[in-house]
Amino acid sequence: MSTKLIKARTKISGISRYLKQKKLLPAIVSLHDALRIILETPLMAHEKKEFRLALEHALYALNSNPDYKRTCGIVLEYKAGQEKALLRVLAGILEDLQDSSVEEAKEMLAALEKRKGLGLTRGEELLKLGKTKEARHIFDQLILQFADDTDLKTQIAEMLLKAGKLEDALHYLTQALKEFPESAHLYNRVGMVLRKLTRFEMSEKYYAKALKLAKEDPGLYFNIGRLYIDWKKWDKVARVASVALKISPDFEEAQKMYAFAQKKIKKAAARND
Repeated sequence: MSTKLIKARTKISGISRYLKQKKLLPAIVSLHDALRIILETPLMAHEKKEFRLALEHALYALNSNPDYKRTCGIVLEYKAGQEKALLRVLAGILEDLQDSSVEEAKEMLAALEKRKGLGLTRGEELLKLGKTKEARHIFDQLILQFADDTDLKTQIAEMLLKAGKLEDALHYLTQALKEFPESAHLYNRVGMVLRKLTRFEMSEKYYAKALKLAKEDPGLYFNIGRLYIDWKKWDKVARVASVALKISPDFEEAQKMYAFAQKKIKKAAARND
């Protein structure tokens, strides 16, 4: 799953928190913004199912909320494929409520995003200076403030990966995965980090979990092929590359991977003869 979709899921997961804090408008704005991201982004089959369930839970939380019932009085309904209709309803609700309160809700969300962005920027600057411990302190403070923000943990992990801090990146990725165990993207990233750490067997297990969620993703098979190259399991390299090519015949990198694996297999066979 892309970071964009993780951001959408984070917005949806924050709805219950806002409702518990009696912040109805931020909850509605978050749902509206998440739905817009979902509509703008091509989804794989497993992602469509995941977001359908997430939206159903979010709508149940809103429809059951006393503040929502009193303020809006509209029962939000949703069926798969009716995302645009739901977005129009939410836009209408926000338009009806278009007063200083709505603007305040949007400003509050923007201020939170700005605070988060400043923290991430400062942490990244510290990483560039080689001050990993100080950067992690900044990151951990952010996570305390935005406890249910899976996207934040993913962004932190990507910064640490870029800085070559694999173990630290793994720490935040596994935190994100605990919150979002349906994410093929996160299993994929954990598998990649474990491969770089040469923990091949554990990497293979995480990739297997990713495959259960995203069997139609050719890029995932390619990444698994990279694991098997490092592991020197040439038969498996050829197998996953061929699956990637069945899904996406024009996948040039997978073609190269398959050809490379075949050469290695032939070379090993000749050596055994």
